[in-house]
Amino acid sequence: MSTIRMLKTFRAVARSGSFAAAAEKVSLTQAAVSLQMRGLEQALGRQLFDRSARQVALSRQGMEIVAKVEQILELLAELETTSADALQGPVTIAAVVSVIGALSMAVAKLKTAHPRLDARLLSARSDELATMVQNGEVDIAAVVATPDDALPDSLKWTTLYTEPLMLVVSRKISDTDIQHILHSHGFLRFDRRVRTGRVIDQALHQLGLTVNEYLELNSIETIVALVRNNVGVAVLPQLHHAGWQHDASLHLLPLSSPPVLRTIGMIQRASFGRGGIAAALIDTLNAVPAAPGASSSL
Repeated sequence: MSTIRMLKTFRAVARSGSFAAAAEKVSLTQAAVSLQMRGLEQALGRQLFDRSARQVALSRQGMEIVAKVEQILELLAELETTSADALQGPVTIAAVVSVIGALSMAVAKLKTAHPRLDARLLSARSDELATMVQNGEVDIAAVVATPDDALPDSLKWTTLYTEPLMLVVSRKISDTDIQHILHSHGFLRFDRRVRTGRVIDQALHQLGLTVNEYLELNSIETIVALVRNNVGVAVLPQLHHAGWQHDASLHLLPLSSPPVLRTIGMIQRASFGRGGIAAALIDTLNAVPAAPGASSSL
């Protein structure tokens, strides 16, 4: 009969792609990992690895059971949590950089209420995060939605909040004509290699707005700092919890009416057994009033 430890070791091998890397993750020697995997193959009556190549790889039968093993271990993790406090144990949460600030505040509140929750936070690009969740590297991720998003059946989507796209200018600029501002001031463009940059670019095209290109940067915070110093103007999502509308150095102008929105959502594996953590995180994020918005979105 295969043991839970064997299944955990198999998961580590499947995720890392080698016995040596898996050995580090499960605190075993490489020989012990190899022995466990032979024991698991014997218990299940199938060959899980192709050992003919120079590097050990999952066989077709091995790839077929990966999702089932993930689901079994997630269900076991759920059973191990006590009814007294279901929000405990390890969980890896990720987000795009522009969301990580709001997310970290929500996680900090959950940690205060549930000290046995062992949360790990990291950031990556939206395009990378869906794959990381699917591969089990991340349990929950907050990403930017795009109209052509097509998630596989193995992933679940929940909308968190929306943020209106705004023309962000220095308070020194008294002009309120959007197109005139974009023509007469250098445009600080957010990186078009990432989803938010593409959402902004698509909105400008849809609204027929042309810009006076100046710099393209991959940091919203850096762009806002330059705008404060009247170096240029920018179109950005009004970040949840950022408080830009109260900043004496900034002036925010709606890009359109109704505004174009950036949508932030949460993805998790459909088989993720610890739904209580995801639900609590969503409730905590939505407890703080979001930026005003409307019904249209990109």
